[in-house]
Amino acid sequence: MKTQLEQIRQAAKEVLETFETKEQIEEARIKYLGKKGELTAILKQMGKLSAEERPVIGQLANEIRADIEETIAKKSAEIKEKELERKLKEETIDVTMPGKEASLGHKHPLSIVLDEIKEIFMGMGFDVAEGPEVEYDYYNFEALNIPPDHPARDTQDTFYIEDNIVLRTQTSPVQIRFMENNKPPFRMIAPGRVFRSDAVDATHSPLFHQIEGLVVDKGVTMADLKGTLEAFAKRLYGEDTKIRLRPHHFPFTEPSCEIDVSCFKCGGKGCPMCKGEGWIEILGGGMVHPKVLKNGGIDPEEYSGFAFGIGLERLVMFRFNIDDMRLLYENDLRFLEQF
Repeated sequence: MKTQLEQIRQAAKEVLETFETKEQIEEARIKYLGKKGELTAILKQMGKLSAEERPVIGQLANEIRADIEETIAKKSAEIKEKELERKLKEETIDVTMPGKEASLGHKHPLSIVLDEIKEIFMGMGFDVAEGPEVEYDYYNFEALNIPPDHPARDTQDTFYIEDNIVLRTQTSPVQIRFMENNKPPFRMIAPGRVFRSDAVDATHSPLFHQIEGLVVDKGVTMADLKGTLEAFAKRLYGEDTKIRLRPHHFPFTEPSCEIDVSCFKCGGKGCPMCKGEGWIEILGGGMVHPKVLKNGGIDPEEYSGFAFGIGLERLVMFRFNIDDMRLLYENDLRFLEQF
C-alpha cells in the first residue's frame, strides 16, 4: 500500500507539471483527491491493515494528500499569473486611438416649444411660477369661481385622491396661490402637467401640459390681453401672424374669449391643417373674474387683470405637424430622433 501511495504522489506531480489550464488542474484534483479518486480508493482499503500498520499508512496518506494539494495550489497560481500576463498583453489600450463617439440625447419636442414659450414671456417681464400637481379642491375649483354644484365640474373629468384633494385639472390653481403670496402689480406664467380622466386617443390624454398666464395691475384691459398675446404669437410663428378673439365662457374670467392665430402653414388662405378656415385655435383667456381676484386676496375695485391658458401639446403638434398626441409620450426613438 505504501508503494501505491508513493506511485500516486509521483504520478500526480508529473501530470500536474504538464498542465496549462484551470480545467486540467481541476480534473487532476478530482482524479487523485476526489471522493472517487485514486487516493481515496486506497484509503478505503485500510480496514484490511493490522492495528500497527494503520497509523503509518494514515500518516503517509495525509502527507501525500498535503503534497498533492500544495502542488495543485502552486500550479494554479502559476496558471493564473500567466493568464493575467496574457490578458494584459491582449488588452493593451492604445491611448492614441480615437474613442467611440458617445450618443447624446437632445430636447424632447415638448421641451423645445416650452422653452421657447418661457423665453418669449420672460422677455416681456413675466415670472415663472410653479404649484403642486396634487391640489386641494378649493384651489382647483372653488377659488376659481367653480363651486360644488357648477356644471363646469362635469366637463373636467377629475381624478379625486380624496373628497377635497384632486389631481389638478388645470394650472389655474397656481394663479390663486401666486395672488395669495404676491402683491400686484405682477406678471407670471405657470407651466405644468395637468390630469383629466380622458380616454387615450390621437388628440386626448389623461396627462397633458398647460401654460397658465396671469397679469394683475391697475387699469388692465382686454386690449392689454390682446396686445400681449399678439406679441407672443408673432414671436412664436412670425411677424406676419395675426390673431382674433372669439367670445366664449370660462367661470374664472369675464369677459372670456378663445384666441385663434392665422394659419402659419397657408397664411390664412385655407389648408388641411386649419381645415380650410385659415385660423387655428391655440388658447383661451379673458379678464380675471372679480370673485377670483377677491379669493386671491386682491381688491377687484382697485385692481384688474387678465389670464390665459395655453395647451402645450396643441402648439407642439401644430409646430411639428404631428397628427397623434400619443407619439409625444411613447418614447419611440424613431420619432424622437427627428427632433
